[in-house]
Amino acid sequence: MDLTRAIETLQSGGTLLYPTDTIWGIGCDATNPEAIKKIFDIKKREQNKSLIILVESEKRLQDLVDVPEMAWQIIDLSEKPVTIVYENPKNLPKELLAEDGSVGIRIVKNEYCKKLISKLNKPLVSTSANLSGQKSPMKFSDISEEIKNSVDYIVEDNHDKVSEFSGSSVIKVWNNNQIKVLRE
Repeated sequence: MDLTRAIETLQSGGTLLYPTDTIWGIGCDATNPEAIKKIFDIKKREQNKSLIILVESEKRLQDLVDVPEMAWQIIDLSEKPVTIVYENPKNLPKELLAEDGSVGIRIVKNEYCKKLISKLNKPLVSTSANLSGQKSPMKFSDISEEIKNSVDYIVEDNHDKVSEFSGSSVIKVWNNNQIKVLRE
């Protein structure tokens, strides 16, 4: 029931408050520019600060970007969630992209997220469930009422769980396999 409501919310261009493999996130259909704009408004975030997206599989990742060999190695070896920033994404709205045209994508391990993305059949925007500049919420009760009241639907799962990770590592991988750690 909860998953169905979450999917309906996303399909209708709505925003979601949901647990990820790191912290609670605010999300929407990553192919919907209007929904993406709503997320910037909810977070009071500058448009030039890019958002990351989540995918549930290697296949979906490959539909969005050409994955350099170095990125596969990082994904395979990483012990904590890792977001890779890729060059030249395909078929994604400009609202998602960084100023240089790159995009951050993470393959999720969280089962709820995997099901959500798979059933939506599209990548999902994910950004921390806080106002821009504030501390990231490690558990549901850390999320401000302002954020909770701003989204269209709040997932009912994992309200008691405390996140093991305060965020993912972020690593930029260029197509020539050069890398740069942006956040450990």
